[in-house]
Amino acid sequence: MSSFVKTEMDGSVLKVSLNRPDKFNSFNREMAMQLQAALDKAATDAAIRAVYLTGEGKAFCAGQDLSEANDQTGPGIERIVREHYNPIVSKIRTLEKPVICAVNGIAAGAGANIALVCDIVIASATVSFIQAFSKIGLIPDNAGSFFLPRLIGFGKASALIMLGDKVSATDAEKMGMIYKVVDDNKLHDEAMTIAKTLAAMPTKALGMTKYMLNKSMENTLNQQLELEAEMQVRAALTNDYTEGVNAFLEKRKPVFKGE
Repeated sequence: MSSFVKTEMDGSVLKVSLNRPDKFNSFNREMAMQLQAALDKAATDAAIRAVYLTGEGKAFCAGQDLSEANDQTGPGIERIVREHYNPIVSKIRTLEKPVICAVNGIAAGAGANIALVCDIVIASATVSFIQAFSKIGLIPDNAGSFFLPRLIGFGKASALIMLGDKVSATDAEKMGMIYKVVDDNKLHDEAMTIAKTLAAMPTKALGMTKYMLNKSMENTLNQQLELEAEMQVRAALTNDYTEGVNAFLEKRKPVFKGE
C-alpha cells in the first residue's frame, strides 16, 4: 500500500503529512483511511500530546479526488462521505489532544473544511481557501456547513459556500476563519512551535477544554455552566494541576506530564 499519509514524531508532537503531492493531496480512499489510522494512533499513544497536520508539496489539500468519485467501480459518494470524511471530522474533534493545522498551500473543498475542523489553524501568506462544492453541483461536507457559519457568521459563510469565492489567507484571518497568517518560509517553524508549546502543557486540561468547546455548540448557558463545574473538578484531580499550583507557589516553571 502506498504511503499517502506520512507520520513522524518530533518530541511529543505527531507530525501528520498528507502525501499525494502529484495530486495536490486530493483524497482517495487509501489516504482517508491512513489519516484515520494516524488519528487513532494519536488517541491511543500517551507519548503523543499534540498533532501537527500539514501537506506535502505545493498544496495542503485540493479536496476529493474526483476521478475516484466519478469511478463507477469506486466507493461512490455516499461511502466517501460516510466512511472517509465523517470519521475524520469526528476523530479530530473528539481527540483529547490539540490538533494544529499548518496550511501550506491551496485548501479547497474537503481540504478547506478539514483544516477548519482543527483546533488551531495557521496558513502561509500565499494560501487560499475555497468552498469549491457549488462549482461542481455538490454541497459542503466535512462539517463545512457546521463550522464555517460559527467561525465567520451565517451571512458570510452562506455567500462563500454558494459563490465558491477564493479567500486569501489574509482575509481568512481577518474574518476569524483561521488563527494566524505567516510568511511561507516561516510556516513550519511557527506551527511546530505552537504544537510543541501545547504538547508541553497540561494535556488532560486541554482535552477537557476541547470537549467543552464542542458541547458549547449545543448547550444552553446553564448546561454549559454545569459542565464547566464538572470539568473543573476533574481538572483539579490531575497531576498536572498539582504541579501547576506547586510551581506557581514555588516561583518556578511547571513541568507538565500530561497526567
